[in-house]
Amino acid sequence: MKVKRNCCNKWIVPALIASAAFFLIAVSASMADERAGLPAAQPASQPEAQPASASAINSGDTAWLLTSTALVFIMTAPGLALFYGGLVRRKNVLSVLMQCMMIMCLVSLQWVALGYALSFGADAGGKGVIGTLEWAFLKGVGQEAGPYSATVPHLAFMIFQAMFAVITPALIIGAFAERIRFLPFCVFTLLWATLVYDPVAHWVWSTGGWLSILNPNAGAAMDFAGGTVVHINAGMAALACALFLGKRKGYPSKMSPPHNLPFAVIGAGMLWFGWFGFNAGSALAANGLAANAFVVTHVATATAGLTWAIMDRIFNGKPTVLGVITGAVAGLVAITPASGFVDVTGSICIGAGAGVIPWLFVGIIKPRLGYDDSLDAFGVHGIGGIWGALATGLFATPAVQKDFKGLFFGNPAQFVMQVKAVAVTIVWAFVLTYVLLVLVNAVFKLRAGEHEELVGLDLTQHKETAYTVID
Repeated sequence: MKVKRNCCNKWIVPALIASAAFFLIAVSASMADERAGLPAAQPASQPEAQPASASAINSGDTAWLLTSTALVFIMTAPGLALFYGGLVRRKNVLSVLMQCMMIMCLVSLQWVALGYALSFGADAGGKGVIGTLEWAFLKGVGQEAGPYSATVPHLAFMIFQAMFAVITPALIIGAFAERIRFLPFCVFTLLWATLVYDPVAHWVWSTGGWLSILNPNAGAAMDFAGGTVVHINAGMAALACALFLGKRKGYPSKMSPPHNLPFAVIGAGMLWFGWFGFNAGSALAANGLAANAFVVTHVATATAGLTWAIMDRIFNGKPTVLGVITGAVAGLVAITPASGFVDVTGSICIGAGAGVIPWLFVGIIKPRLGYDDSLDAFGVHGIGGIWGALATGLFATPAVQKDFKGLFFGNPAQFVMQVKAVAVTIVWAFVLTYVLLVLVNAVFKLRAGEHEELVGLDLTQHKETAYTVID
């Protein structure tokens, strides 16, 4: 069977424009420093960085943060790649692996060029909405301690956060797996990372963000490692993608089961392993807070996996491997925002909720509503992230961090703030993602054609096959 060759000529101009834009940003930043006759300065609204010295940089903290960075790296590839890749049909497994790898390449460069500056740089206009481009191409981001930690190099913090920026759009793959064309996918990913992810990261995690606990003038939404920034953001984008692209051909009656569950189990195990860096690394130090995040992450995940298996046994007659690994991932998602604020008791409650609430969406609500969220990116990450963010406002205890407590510890205002942050992120991520899909689709057709979908994306998009037999 011949695979129709896609014409790439129309991509030459957009590629040149993107390259020129990156080049101009770099040149303009460099010229600005030369005109000032000074080295690139730290953003004015940020706390002044500590000079690089033996007393400022802590080797233990730095080693832990770099290790955590490597752990988060393997969450995308091979962790998420194998997890998602094992769940699709064999004719599409390479397309999923390729999407994960390309996101690693594209978003890493976007982060260096402007993503880090927009997310964590000095606030533009004092409204807490977006950062300036003062740190574009990492100008002023060096080996000295930065404004977000006095004990680790600024570069270490930057690359740690880069891994969060990478995995977030990769999570969305689960919603449109098996039916999106590759080149439009790349354009959408770059736009989404810049226009959806970077602003939310700035709101919640930067020193000037309007929802940030680091901003004394903000409402202080608690998100230790990414409940809103990563999971609700990606989950709502996943729902927008599933609705915009529509169902796969033959869904649901003619869908075959996952082609390689052992792949998916290995991927889930790597996600669980890497998540220790995701959550415990967010302490930015090798200390007791990191230990707490590590322990509650494990406990919540184990609870969620067990709970999902029990739900399967009660309602479907038998526990399944797919159910256990899906429940474990839901537990990882839900504990993420709370891992630096709750104790073991709170983590068990959050894990139990993660084994029930996403199960209801995946097993009951999705089939009834009929939307095709291919690998349950919305049901697990969106719903799990919402539950985790709200639960943070319930179970946060001053025993973990004395300045933060939730509703069950006498602070109902914090739960209200969590509801506000969740609502804002839901609307922002869903609406803006849908708009981006419309715009990209107007220029480049996003949805794979009927022939492409029938043959499989491995052959039609990449001219490769993972196996010698094609279903």
